[in-house]
Amino acid sequence: MKLLLAFLKLVRARNLFFIALTQFLFHVCVIVPIFKIEGSLFILSNQLLGLLILSSVFIAAAGYIINDYFDIDIDQVNKPTKNVVDNIISRHWAMLLHTIFSFIGVIIGFYISRVLNFWWIGVINFLCTILLFFYSTTFKKKNLSGNLIISFLTAWSVGIIGVVTYFISEPSDTSFKIIRIALLYSSFAFIISLIREVIKDMEDVQGDAKYGARTMPVVWGINTAKVFVAVWLIVLISSVLLFQLYSLPFQWWWMEFYCLLFIVVPLTFSLSLLFKATSKMQFHQISNQLKWVMLLGILSMLFFAN
Repeated sequence: MKLLLAFLKLVRARNLFFIALTQFLFHVCVIVPIFKIEGSLFILSNQLLGLLILSSVFIAAAGYIINDYFDIDIDQVNKPTKNVVDNIISRHWAMLLHTIFSFIGVIIGFYISRVLNFWWIGVINFLCTILLFFYSTTFKKKNLSGNLIISFLTAWSVGIIGVVTYFISEPSDTSFKIIRIALLYSSFAFIISLIREVIKDMEDVQGDAKYGARTMPVVWGINTAKVFVAVWLIVLISSVLLFQLYSLPFQWWWMEFYCLLFIVVPLTFSLSLLFKATSKMQFHQISNQLKWVMLLGILSMLFFAN
């Protein structure tokens, strides 16, 4: 049981569930209703949808494993009680699991490419595994570049179902509508992920500085990093409010209320907490709050199903 719990912790089982849920909801709550309303014939088959989700989950799990593998020393400072690699699961097994999961994710991607006759799906999956590997070995310790890589991959995991559907469908108002919604949610995921990554760097500044990582808080200082995060929080809040103004003519009152209460208000509260935060615990609190906001933002897809 201890080994199973350690494995689930290593692969971030909750995050993997969140990735799978996001992709499933986009298909069921956005794509399927739009195709039905527009009277279009194509809907991604359940088998291919499941394989796309499975591929994303395996690649993400491999990324989490390799990240912990190369972060053993830093994690001994930043989160000594949460480190799994070396304490419960050996480095050898961690690397083996990373290799197996990456291979499975890439192979599934190329199988989907063959079925759909779109070569780029498998190639992008392969590039994602490469990016995650070099993020863990190199880019994570560099100012901003690692944050941007993770934010891009997060956005891609949110939008991939919409992008695949767009390219394998006939060009139409239906496919353009789907890609616009995919872009909307992917942009939301990118910005909030970028904000969280920098806040997590502020949380881990002690261990990062000790082992030579050149993250934004280490290079520019905590106060400058706070300004960076504050600017992006304001951009995100403003974007959500603009979307609400745009959607007023459609009379989506429940969605308007939901976004205001569960996205705008918590983001504004996070902004107010940001400049008061000085301790590791306070930055961790903001990071967790933003994770919930991301989840609640993704759950707003449910309104498209009505």
